Amino acid sequence: MKKILPVIISILFLITNQLHVNAQSEALPLKSEGAALLDSDTGAVLYVKNPNEKMYPASITKIATAIYAIEKGNLNSMVTVSGNAVRQDGTRVYLNEGEKMPLIQLIQGMLINSGNDAAVAIAEYTDGSVQKFAENLNIYLRTKVGVTHTHFTNPNGLFDPNHYTTAMDMALITNYAIKNPIFAKIFGTKVLPWKGQAWQTNLVTHHKMLKGEIPYPGITGGKTGYTSETKQTLSTTADNGKIRLTAVVLKSNLQIDKYNDTAQLFNYGFKNFQHVTIKQGEIFKTAHKEFYPEKDTLITERNDGCIKNVASNGLLSVQDNKGQLVQTVQLKYKEPPKTKVKSVKITKKDNPQQLVFQINIVLGLLVILIGATIAVRKKRSREY
Repeated sequence: MKKILPVIISILFLITNQLHVNAQSEALPLKSEGAALLDSDTGAVLYVKNPNEKMYPASITKIATAIYAIEKGNLNSMVTVSGNAVRQDGTRVYLNEGEKMPLIQLIQGMLINSGNDAAVAIAEYTDGSVQKFAENLNIYLRTKVGVTHTHFTNPNGLFDPNHYTTAMDMALITNYAIKNPIFAKIFGTKVLPWKGQAWQTNLVTHHKMLKGEIPYPGITGGKTGYTSETKQTLSTTADNGKIRLTAVVLKSNLQIDKYNDTAQLFNYGFKNFQHVTIKQGEIFKTAHKEFYPEKDTLITERNDGCIKNVASNGLLSVQDNKGQLVQTVQLKYKEPPKTKVKSVKITKKDNPQQLVFQINIVLGLLVILIGATIAVRKKRSREY
């Protein structure tokens, strides 16, 4: 155990640094107080600003609610809307108490139109109450997504001093959620026909980059957030055909600032980074040990090159040319070839026990011969 503990600590140290180290070689003039830019495919951390500072997410909380409900619930189940859900403040999809609606439609109404009433209906369906939902959601986010600085008290992001997250955690949550095709489709929906008991309309995304009101090429999904206490928040994904990015900004004073900051993050990521594949079986050496990836592994590196270092535990760190960590990849240890020992067949003739027996016989005969010789000499000396 004493030998294993340093290895575990080393791995945790490197992984923690991947999440905390700024991969930028330049400072962007962001107005948002918190920001994180990730490679959507590799999880590489490309840019951060105050990544682990506690902030409030507002309605981008609904990203976590949606992926949790998609993974846990039956999307075709009919959910009965409670009075508690109907009485929610803020943006709604105008549900009626007692109205029955499929879970999938509630998730659509929550993500596209930011319905706070739909969010509570989803929470009560999945876990019976908002309080129990929050408890289970926090466990889910820690164990499934791997966040460490997030605590949610409700499903919709209405302000609560104990409802908080960080830019890095929200980027991780978004990055995890978009791996699910159902979530990704809803997250990228611009317009959706809506039919409820009290409201029939076309839901239009509130995300101005996604719907094209603030043009930016390659936007694939997004969710907005705002409360007076929280300020402006935004989570967005984009794809330029070569690399996919996830950007989160928190605590912007003006709505336009969060969009400008998001555009700056995407410009930086698309301009400076590319994908490279480490081939299966490629050897990385350190301290007389060899490591290799078990399969072709996609990594993110700067266009102007990178530095690859492998630790004695096989953790490969991908750094930029200034030594700043971008990504880590766990490699497999290559066992050294075993030395083949030529087997020697022992015949009956070469049996060691038989050889010892034969030697003992010879020695015994030699002793008898010497003794006889001595006796003969003594007898002759007496005759003379």
